[in-house]
Amino acid sequence: MERTSQYMFLGHYSQDSIRNYLRELRYFFVHYGDVPVQQFCADHVVQYLLYLNKTLGCSRTKCHGAAQSISFFFRNVLQKPLVLPTLIYPRKATKLPPVMSQQEIKALIDTIQNVKHRTVVMLLYSTGMRLREISKLKITDIDSKAMQIKVVQGKGSKDRFTLLSQQVLLELRAYYLIYRPQEYLFNGAQKGRPLSLRSIQHLVKIALARLGLQSKRYSVHTIRHSFATHLVENGTDLHTVKELLGHSSLQTTSRYLHLSAKHRQSVVNPYDVLPGEEQPSGSKTKH
Repeated sequence: MERTSQYMFLGHYSQDSIRNYLRELRYFFVHYGDVPVQQFCADHVVQYLLYLNKTLGCSRTKCHGAAQSISFFFRNVLQKPLVLPTLIYPRKATKLPPVMSQQEIKALIDTIQNVKHRTVVMLLYSTGMRLREISKLKITDIDSKAMQIKVVQGKGSKDRFTLLSQQVLLELRAYYLIYRPQEYLFNGAQKGRPLSLRSIQHLVKIALARLGLQSKRYSVHTIRHSFATHLVENGTDLHTVKELLGHSSLQTTSRYLHLSAKHRQSVVNPYDVLPGEEQPSGSKTKH
């Protein structure tokens, strides 16, 4: 366990990844408590995954996470190649995430009376930052002269810049005068600690429930999806959206084309432009 932790630390894995990998490894070791570590083989892994799936009824995500953790341990600590059959984890089905309308975003912000909580949600939407990125945001990351925010060591240990809204900047200044944060923009309950992820999730959940939107599967991450989708609908090119979101691949960003209703409505149906086809007066040629 210690060696795995050290290797992951040297590989610049996030603290969350290290914690998750070690947790899954601990379960694996307990399951095979009487088996010496050096005797582990691929069959042990397959049987363990069958146990998780068939006996415990664990989800695909849980089983996949366990397989990744054990695979890392085999390759880097045991120095044993571990090749699992690809059929164990077929390609994950592509599901489009829910997106809030601009009216719903406005209502969400307006329903929050607490200045600090409202500012958090305004930043989530106006920057497209991830939950952890908002939590770790520091005062020094706000550049009001360039009207941008620096995201330090976001997902994948990458720095990037995102947008700073003029209206949100005014809200930030009002928030600062009231709360006087020191290092982190949003302080937690303990001095010198950032606002926790759970606290941010909770305040968004309460606001959604107040609007009766909890049944729509909205979450903190939905606000990020909404930011990206609304950018596309307003004509922002995909490459710019990719950079603002901190995506590694343009393919990941391209799904926001599918989420954009305006983009779909702007597409001309090929049948409507066939030679000799005339549209009835008052009909639309876009579908």
